[in-house]
Amino acid sequence: MSASPEALDEAIRRTQDYFLRTQHPSGYWLGDLESNVCMAAEYLLLTHFLGVGEDERWRKVANYLRRQRRADGTWAVYHGGPPDLNATVESYFALKLAGESPDDPAMTRAREWVLSAGGVPKVRVFTKIWLALFGQWDWRGVPVLPPEMIFLPRWFPLNIYDFAAWARATIVPMLIILSERPTCPVPDHARIDELFPDGRDGTDYSLPAPQNSRWSSFFHRADGLLRRFDRFAPGATREAAFRAAEDWIVEHQEADGAWGGIQPAWVYSLIALKVRGYAVDHPVMRRGLQAFESGWAIEDGETFNPQACVSPVWDTMLAMNALLDSGLAPDHPALVHAAYWLLGRQVLTGGDWQVGAPGVEPGGWSFEFANNFYPDTDDTAEALIALSRVRLPDERRKNEAMERGRRWLLGMQSANGGWGAFDRDNTRRLVNEIPFCDFGEVIDPPSEDVTAHVIEALALLGAGDSAAVHRGLRYLRRENRPDGRWFGRWGVNYVAGTGSVLPAFKSAGCDMTKRRFHRAAAWLTGVQNADGGWGEDPRSYVDESWAGRGESAPSQTAWGMTGLLAVSGDGAIDDSLERGAQWLIENQEEDGQWLEPQFTGTGFPGDFYIKYDLYRNYWPLLALGRYRDALNGPRRRLPSLRSAPRSAS
Repeated sequence: MSASPEALDEAIRRTQDYFLRTQHPSGYWLGDLESNVCMAAEYLLLTHFLGVGEDERWRKVANYLRRQRRADGTWAVYHGGPPDLNATVESYFALKLAGESPDDPAMTRAREWVLSAGGVPKVRVFTKIWLALFGQWDWRGVPVLPPEMIFLPRWFPLNIYDFAAWARATIVPMLIILSERPTCPVPDHARIDELFPDGRDGTDYSLPAPQNSRWSSFFHRADGLLRRFDRFAPGATREAAFRAAEDWIVEHQEADGAWGGIQPAWVYSLIALKVRGYAVDHPVMRRGLQAFESGWAIEDGETFNPQACVSPVWDTMLAMNALLDSGLAPDHPALVHAAYWLLGRQVLTGGDWQVGAPGVEPGGWSFEFANNFYPDTDDTAEALIALSRVRLPDERRKNEAMERGRRWLLGMQSANGGWGAFDRDNTRRLVNEIPFCDFGEVIDPPSEDVTAHVIEALALLGAGDSAAVHRGLRYLRRENRPDGRWFGRWGVNYVAGTGSVLPAFKSAGCDMTKRRFHRAAAWLTGVQNADGGWGEDPRSYVDESWAGRGESAPSQTAWGMTGLLAVSGDGAIDDSLERGAQWLIENQEEDGQWLEPQFTGTGFPGDFYIKYDLYRNYWPLLALGRYRDALNGPRRRLPSLRSAPRSAS
């Protein structure tokens, strides 16, 4: 049964009303950002290391960890995911430190599963570092990073700017931590000896054998040399390196007290400065700790959950675009209010991105309230899309800001034609081979979804036929999979990537009847669920059989629809769109929201996933708005999907 025009209008109105009544008085929108339990466990461990743990706060953290625990006693890193060894060990340790009895039935189940998975020796390097900080792992079993690395020039392999922005802000404090190797005692009741299958004394603390790569073998051997260098490094040189790393950390603290806009850089910076002798009442430390209290944590009377990041700029511009796509007037007071707030968030100061893009003037937007060192191209693109479509009393100010943003985006294009998120040409894959880097992405190469958003923005600003856009489109064509789909780096996964790229080609004026785009549409219709929605499990990042497969989710259904809307006109496509719209309408709540427990945002493919609380609302609103426009506009006919060739064009 298809949705009536009245039902479609009513669904759009409900969600518009939701956004209009939930806008912050300052003009922005902000939803919770849920990642995984390691954020809470590590917060508890951090406060113990710094000596600022509070019983009431620990009680709330422990309650949160218990609520997130699976029935088998383990913890996953996303909704519905399999048990994760690192999250389970960290949560188990944090709960023991908070006073949980190891004889509790849930703790017993967790312990049994950890041992069956190989125990503590099998956790990742970052978890081992957390355990080593408290004497629960031997520092011998952690890779070496000499602090003198801070002195390596930009042209030298493995300098700190070879790492992605998020990894760089973590690596620098690690240069201090991994060299000083501090240990903070824990009470005997908190020890986790029981998680070692062969006991502490019978454990092999050597680094895991290298993978089948000459570079991983090289770094494995180099680790031994660096350990010997550590013992004989000149004292003056070592101290100078420590001071340089310390200065870098202090200089990179943001106005809100955090570092890099993300949890790892923040907590490791606090630990490193503590190791360097900073007291907790030092202004830098005090600001860093107070940041947890100023909007970074989700707290109620019973639980406390520190977020990995906050997303006000991202949420605001996407809410604006959804409201605009769904027909809200471009001079509506809510959009004007949001636009002026957004103009005030433009980053006009220099940052680390200038190391890889010298001579490029500032003009981007960052993700968070305060992250001036790391504006990103994705936020900047979406900001330009939103601002270009609103009407303000002061159009001159808006246009000047947009021109700065446009020039900044052009200056951040990488050599292969695509755009990375935070840096230009951050593609030296050698850093992936370092033994230290066994968790998440540590470089920031161009990605299909970010490139697509940038192309949309540039095309909207009249640059659709520019050389930069043509280079970007060539990059996207090269990245197209044989079956039509595109990879989703920052959203899960191929549904997100394909749903981003197809509108970019359309916005650039491409002929959407070409076989390449029809193959992509065929892939999207082929993975649509029987209920009419779309879903994709994060396991698709590590197992191709999950590509496009998963329980229907509002945000992913919206992405499937936005992709198809770029090539709509074929009967089969239109039928898929109709069923997708019907699924969204039928699953909408009375207050205009949708329920979405799934994690559809991606931090690090294969490792770290995010549930943006507002994805469930503004993406469906955007899709339904575009769908209504398509129903009211001219329809384009395409060849039947059933006869679409599957080979590359």
